[in-house]
Amino acid sequence: MDLRALGNTPQDFARDLLSNLYYERGTTVESASAQDMYDSLARTVRDRLAERRARTAAAHYQANPRWLYYLSAEYMLGRQLEQNLLYTGTTDLAREAVPDFDTTAAQDVEPGLGNGGLGRLAACLLDSLATMDLPAVGYGIRYDLGIFKQDLDAGGQVERPDDWAFQGNPWEFPAPDDNQVVGFYGKVTSVDGRREWEPAETVLGEPSHMLVPGYGTDTVNIVRLWRARAAQGSFDLTRFAHGQYAEAVADVVRSENISKVLYPDDSTDLGRELRLKQQYFLVSCSLRDIIRRFSFRNDGNWDEFAAKTTIQLNDTHPVLAIPELMRLLVDEYELDWDRAWRITHDTFGYTCHTLLPEALETWPVATIENLLPRHLEIIYEINARFLAEVSERFPGDVARIQRMSLVQEEPERRIRMANLAVVGSRAVNGVAALHSQLLAETTLRDFAELWPGRFHNVTNGVTPRRFVKIANPALSDLISSALGSDAWLRDLSLLQGLEPFAADDAFRARWREIKRANKLTLGVAPDFLTDVIVKRFHEYKRQLLKLLHTITLYQRIRAGETPAPRTVVFAGKAAPGYWAVKDVIRLINAVAATVNNDPAVAPYLKVFFPANYNVTLGQRIYPAADLSEQISLAGKEASGTGNMKLALNGAVTIGTLDGANVEIRDRVGADNFFLFGLDAAEAATLRSSDYRPRDYYERDDELRAAVDAIGDGTFAGGDRQAFGGVLASLLDRDEYLTLADFRSYLDAQAEVEKVWLDAEAWTAKSILNTARSGYFSSDRTIADYTRTIWGLDPVRVNP
Repeated sequence: MDLRALGNTPQDFARDLLSNLYYERGTTVESASAQDMYDSLARTVRDRLAERRARTAAAHYQANPRWLYYLSAEYMLGRQLEQNLLYTGTTDLAREAVPDFDTTAAQDVEPGLGNGGLGRLAACLLDSLATMDLPAVGYGIRYDLGIFKQDLDAGGQVERPDDWAFQGNPWEFPAPDDNQVVGFYGKVTSVDGRREWEPAETVLGEPSHMLVPGYGTDTVNIVRLWRARAAQGSFDLTRFAHGQYAEAVADVVRSENISKVLYPDDSTDLGRELRLKQQYFLVSCSLRDIIRRFSFRNDGNWDEFAAKTTIQLNDTHPVLAIPELMRLLVDEYELDWDRAWRITHDTFGYTCHTLLPEALETWPVATIENLLPRHLEIIYEINARFLAEVSERFPGDVARIQRMSLVQEEPERRIRMANLAVVGSRAVNGVAALHSQLLAETTLRDFAELWPGRFHNVTNGVTPRRFVKIANPALSDLISSALGSDAWLRDLSLLQGLEPFAADDAFRARWREIKRANKLTLGVAPDFLTDVIVKRFHEYKRQLLKLLHTITLYQRIRAGETPAPRTVVFAGKAAPGYWAVKDVIRLINAVAATVNNDPAVAPYLKVFFPANYNVTLGQRIYPAADLSEQISLAGKEASGTGNMKLALNGAVTIGTLDGANVEIRDRVGADNFFLFGLDAAEAATLRSSDYRPRDYYERDDELRAAVDAIGDGTFAGGDRQAFGGVLASLLDRDEYLTLADFRSYLDAQAEVEKVWLDAEAWTAKSILNTARSGYFSSDRTIADYTRTIWGLDPVRVNP
């Protein structure tokens, strides 16, 4: 069969579109719905990707390269149609072939497979791996309902099911005949001197895959997603016949709950068990698939496994892969322990995404013992051998042994997943220079002292294809025109060529016109400063600091001041059980209602909170932003990627020296970054001292007025109790030093306003932020991973 039979003439494309409409949807042009037309268009584009995928697979088979397998609990892929049209070069063909293209394209739905920066980073890295022709497979879970769809009801967050695949997903290829069997519970026995696990319950992992094309290349990799299915015979026909309908499907529901929702609420014992099931389900299915792929080409030669396979653990969610690979090698393939451990250790890499101790997962020993009894035995054995090594290196240092142990003894016996990840991996990396430094000096200090060569930094990056070319096409065209080509989309360092244009009057004027048009698209005032803080809601990210500033602006205007007009844009989701920040969301919207309904304030201040922040919404916000708020407490943010997307689109950052802000400031220049606040060392010192937030409240009149407005019912119709929890968090705890940084933040905002009023000076800063952000490409991130950790070689696909 000629795999290159698909043509790219307008006639070819239109013929294939009609074929899919007739034979896949079973309808005609005259009777087709918008969904029919979208599905047919998606399949027509997918067919072209599938042809490239077949050639990619053939090239990989011939080369037998070293593979990267990326294990991640989430992928924020974004909508697929526009990207896949771009990557196949069929955008114009589709617009010509589809009568009402915009209506059709609007049917494209963002896959509900991720939530925050970790998931979006994973998607960016997959894009860059394909673009750089590197052999890779992403592994994840195909969540039926994603995390949730955020609605706002009376200003408060309400979680709705995100039934993203209700109409089907034309981008994926299901493979129900390739199920993996996953076990839970049961007992472990000794058989002929070996340990054997007999699970009491099994579920099936049904795979599907989505295609991940590279830009400007024929390489198409895949992301393989697992969906939980009940084993055959789980439906109880006898109970159903007796009218016990719920009981008849109880086992089916129990099995399929595993892949229903991303990050099930773990505030209950059942919720915690479900989340642990979910994590093991991901790694069990994926490792069996990885071993199958290895054995198919390498005849099961285990001495070659680590040479042909590198598995990257994206945070602690997939760390059970370490004891699972040991179990497979020792119990099922009957390798001796030392050989199995060398293979396991040499195969894994671990990316740590946090400095927060509470974000480093631990699991109760009792839960693991009940759910995965053999894995607990293996973890204990790993720990015993590891602690013997620590004792030999640091004799008599009991405290160090207790800190480094994989088992936390007090107040409850728990398994420390980050410790397990470090012990079981040959490389550990942070995701920004400061984050990696602090990991080695604080969070994982003992391990860095034992194995300093194991720790690396790989600063995050984002793909310019999605976040400039697709999100901001007018700006992309302007950049390509100025640079003479669009080669910057594959080599973002070429953006440096924009620097001279920061002094060009005509270029600056066009830059401002594009920004103004993007604001109109977003639906905000085109001549206001668009000031955005868009990210996952968490106390350390300090959305409250931005809100206190907004309240202060409101109060100044009410007192007669006339500041530069500003729209403050908040967006983001809070975890369903994170009530403290859900109260902050409710307060933000209460402040917005007050501000936006005050005619005296309207010429100067607006507050905007669009619901359900995701990749799709982000692609509208980033191009419209003038000011990027990156105001987390220094030493708490691992990296950030929103800061990079905003800078690439010409937003100027106001921020602390936290995460990748440090590197952004170094690269764009201190004059093009608004710095404020304590640095990481100062913050740590203040937090460890007798910090009294009320002292800051008492001695700063504007701070006191803003906080009092929250407490006196100004934004709650006179109800003084409405936001009592927020008030207490500020005045009694203030764990993230919001009040300590308030005055410095206001001073930096005053400098923002001063520069904003000089349109030419602001535009120059905006251009330089874009020009100097080339380092923050996910292509550079992948090059760093490949050079320092993975050791991958590109495999070219024949055109």
